[in-house]
Amino acid sequence: MKKTLISDILFGLILVLIFAPFVVSECLYTWFKVVSGNHAFLMGFAKFAILATMGEMLGLRIRKGVYNEVGFGLVPRAVVWGFLGVAITAAMMVFKFGAPILTDYLFNQQGQLIAAMQSHFTGMKLLGSFSISLMMNCIFAPVFMVFHKITDTHIVQYGGTLKGFFTHRIDFSNILQTMNWTVQWKFVFMKTIPLFWIPAHTITFILPSELQVLFAAILGIVLGVIMSIAANKT
Repeated sequence: MKKTLISDILFGLILVLIFAPFVVSECLYTWFKVVSGNHAFLMGFAKFAILATMGEMLGLRIRKGVYNEVGFGLVPRAVVWGFLGVAITAAMMVFKFGAPILTDYLFNQQGQLIAAMQSHFTGMKLLGSFSISLMMNCIFAPVFMVFHKITDTHIVQYGGTLKGFFTHRIDFSNILQTMNWTVQWKFVFMKTIPLFWIPAHTITFILPSELQVLFAAILGIVLGVIMSIAANKT
């Protein structure tokens, strides 16, 4: 019990240290925004490698009472999340600019919706933010979630070691055949996407750009927890 309490306190302190710059230092927060803007993919790698992996650790804590265990594969998970973070960053760029253009065209708004996305909150901006979230989560998210499940399975198959992850070919065909598609469909796709991710990302794109960074970081932890729980179900 004492060891678990110490682990909980340490985990909490690390989270506080990660998010403290957003609150206590305007200078550090400004630097973070500038770096995120100038090096979006590098920061995407770093943010998801750290925060989504911590989310998976939290998911393990919820399920088994520990933040790490033999075979969990903390390092390879962080590496995978880093590259997934790059993909997520790219997807957010594509849909953030592409979805409002398509929605504007479909609803014949003659550029009003595109302009609304650069302004304060309005019903038009809500529609634009929802369209971004809807398209991103219906087109990109399912592929991303399946790929994550494949890499997660591969990590576990080879003992959670970095060497095992890189020295063995990922058997996509076999893993896809052995996946529990009922859980993948009913829980991962049909529950987390419409009930959580679409509303969460709608809020993300409503927020001012500077707050989107903080909210996306928080969602990185939630993403790790959800994917960890989903992995346990399947």
